[in-house]
Amino acid sequence: MSEDFTIMAAWFVIVVPLVIMFFTLFMERVEARLRHVAVQENEVEELLENARPDEVRALFRQGIGRALELFQLRRVGRAGRLRTRRSRDQS
Repeated sequence: MSEDFTIMAAWFVIVVPLVIMFFTLFMERVEARLRHVAVQENEVEELLENARPDEVRALFRQGIGRALELFQLRRVGRAGRLRTRRSRDQS
């Protein structure tokens, strides 16, 4: 009986660290995907500080994702207009 216990203990000592290691690797991949999809804190702060009425409406009606999408579209549009003006000024 003590021989069976020794064999089980040996398997336990080998298997548990492997299971923990594989679980950690799996969770790291999940976290990386979530980090890529998740909303960044500075984006939310910028939205709340500079939001237009339509973006605030979208925030309350459709959630943070749609409000940030509208805000980023406005920001990208503004950057595109600035680049166009600069290129015209340089010509």
